[in-house]
Amino acid sequence: MEIFMDPSIWAGLLTLVVLEIVLGIDNLVFIAILADKLPPKQRDKARILGLSLALVMRLGLLSVISWMVTLTKPLFSVADFSFSGRDLILLFGGVFLLFKATMELHERLEGHNHQGGANRGYAKFWAVVVQIVILDAVFSLDAVITAVGMVDELPVMMAAVVIAMAVMLLASKPLTRFVNAHPTIVVLCLSFLLMIGLSLIAEGFGLHIPKGYLYAAIGFSILIELFNQVARRNFIKHEARRPMRERTAEAIMRLMGQERAQQPQDEEAAHKVNQTFAEEERYMISGVLTLASRTLRSVMTPRTEISWVDCERSREEVREQLLDTPHSLFPVCRGELDEIIGVVRAKDLLVALEQGVDIAEFAARTPPMVVPETMDVIKLLAVLRRAKGRLVVVTNEFGVVQGLVTPLDVLEAIAGEFPDEDETPDIIVDGERWLVKGGADLHSLEQELDCDNLVSPTEDYASLAGFLLSHYGQMPVVGDVMELNELRFEILEVSEYRIELVSITKVMPHYE
Repeated sequence: MEIFMDPSIWAGLLTLVVLEIVLGIDNLVFIAILADKLPPKQRDKARILGLSLALVMRLGLLSVISWMVTLTKPLFSVADFSFSGRDLILLFGGVFLLFKATMELHERLEGHNHQGGANRGYAKFWAVVVQIVILDAVFSLDAVITAVGMVDELPVMMAAVVIAMAVMLLASKPLTRFVNAHPTIVVLCLSFLLMIGLSLIAEGFGLHIPKGYLYAAIGFSILIELFNQVARRNFIKHEARRPMRERTAEAIMRLMGQERAQQPQDEEAAHKVNQTFAEEERYMISGVLTLASRTLRSVMTPRTEISWVDCERSREEVREQLLDTPHSLFPVCRGELDEIIGVVRAKDLLVALEQGVDIAEFAARTPPMVVPETMDVIKLLAVLRRAKGRLVVVTNEFGVVQGLVTPLDVLEAIAGEFPDEDETPDIIVDGERWLVKGGADLHSLEQELDCDNLVSPTEDYASLAGFLLSHYGQMPVVGDVMELNELRFEILEVSEYRIELVSITKVMPHYE
């Protein structure tokens, strides 16, 4: 009992426990990395078995202290270096540690066998255990020699080893989980093992490296990695505040090479992606991803381009209009467009005219579906399904008709324009310039010009004419030229209060 009353014994025990834990961290990190190579069900077993073997090995070495002393006696000499049994063990352990850490780093950096998932290849259990035993022997030797040099009482040494191993066993699972959940931590730990392996080899050649230097370097690296983890966590929190749709769209756009390359390697990657995805595929995927951000005005047929039937006109005039216009659906109105009675098919109305049915009465059987211009385009899809192929009327807050929407308009917003027989495309490529109608949709124009600075979420315009009027401040005349966003806009045609045709060319940015 006298041994327990001596304060120096307790001080030595506490100091030795701390040192044993510090010396055992290397072993614990290596076990964590090796255990990750096993199937999930076997990792805890390997971890517990590895630490248990380390405990048994250290207790066994402590029980043969007399033999441990002989390990420090020189066995042979080479040149100016003399080698003992301890030196040979340290040399072997250092080389083994360098080899394993280098191989692990190579696999991690090359991405081999670390993708996870069902197809991941796992190591064999006993192969991992053998590697753990080899490193246990090396680390245990160092820890036991440290204990022998600090304390004289064997029970104190064994108690310190048992306590240290118990602490390490409790901390091993959360440490293993944390290390394997952070790839940068794994790489950092492997670099520590490389450093420790070099120090073991140096020790084997009799070159003593103070442990304080190693632990200071490791502590500094851990501090820097802590800052890195905090910065990464803050970045993830910031990204989580952005809408999932926006983040997904950006990720897919980067995959397709749609964002501007900032570095030469980005340009090479974008070129490879462009070879993988056809131009039409990139255009359509881009159209789908931007559909939710578009306004109803950007996809509808505007009021000025609506072909409608006036039920107050004569039957012959209506018949002639139906035959001369290639559209299959017509709004039937009473005197003006804002007085819509219904929406009819051209062929059905022609049959009704032959049978002498009243036009207004016939149109009233299929009343129009009306939506506000503030409706979301995604919600419009459900309305179009209920319309069963008929057009939908878009009005403003005062009930004034602003335009019409059909399923074809939504398809054009995704896949590009499908002009009718009597229409010309809104965007025509003419050598190094583009001839664009004033009513051309800005989203489609951005895709055609491969730029991203025409559409503004804070502005109310949806067409090229609206964009130019917003920046010009007044109605332009033919010949006026504007340079905006590295694009040159020249007005070619103007009718009354409308911009009909614009020439667009790309200009090089000016640097002062």
